[in-house]
Amino acid sequence: MTASNPSRESTPRSGGQPLHGAHLDSTGQLLNRITSQLGSQLSRVSLDGTRRPVPPTLVLVGHGSRDPRALSTIRTLLDRIRDLRPGLPVRLGHIELNEPLLPDTLAELGTGDAVLVPLLLSRGYHVKQDIPEAAAASRARTRIAAPLGPHPLLVETLYERLVEAGWRAPLDHAERRASGVVLAAAGSRDPDAAVDTRRTAALLAERLGVPVVPAYASAAAPTVPAAVRALAARGRHRVAVASYFTAPGRFSTECAAAAPWIAASPLGAHPAMARLVLHRYDRTLATPATPERTLASA
Repeated sequence: MTASNPSRESTPRSGGQPLHGAHLDSTGQLLNRITSQLGSQLSRVSLDGTRRPVPPTLVLVGHGSRDPRALSTIRTLLDRIRDLRPGLPVRLGHIELNEPLLPDTLAELGTGDAVLVPLLLSRGYHVKQDIPEAAAASRARTRIAAPLGPHPLLVETLYERLVEAGWRAPLDHAERRASGVVLAAAGSRDPDAAVDTRRTAALLAERLGVPVVPAYASAAAPTVPAAVRALAARGRHRVAVASYFTAPGRFSTECAAAAPWIAASPLGAHPAMARLVLHRYDRTLATPATPERTLASA
């Protein structure tokens, strides 16, 4: 947990006077929160004055990280989701390392309805075991969405992150023949995770028009340096690393350091990520739930 900081509004200048600009900023932020809360409440009231049913809570399930940038990124993503869907209850739960932990978030829901959306990019142990076990141990009426990947919205986000890092499109013929991309992912011992990552790599290769080789930070092969060498052996010396991570952290930093050319930022709180989370939520609700707690198909 990070220590709380004193508010900017109460921070004095060297002469002891408050920062009036900071006071205005703080007041504006407060008004924005009040407006958002009021809009959320009004969205639950029908035109005839009756109260609409509250939709199931969207619980975004993050892995957790010791890197404080990860939690900050996820909170920004939560804000984007709330902006896109006013009136939808949105909560956060972590598998490990960060609070709130998923069991605690589910406990706070009591016997309410919830859709758990993994902030994970492929199938693996967390999706198949950790999240269902936490759901089964709670009193909440839960349904579990598929992981975020593979999906075209992820591919578009990867593409835009590469462009931000310096990827120029379209490539001319000489650049295309010399270029390649390593899709750097976390890695898993579950073979389904590798299948999902390879599918994303294939979709990104179609988008870019150059080879894309999946590589992993742990638990699977090849590593990012090995994938870079493999592309170089094929005459691809202009190699970029696409960061297939939901937020900054140790793995993304290590993979970026192995880039011989450019390294893209993680997926982060890109607007397409917020749309994808809501897509997984909506698709799960649209799929008949049998049994009551189930994992939706991708």
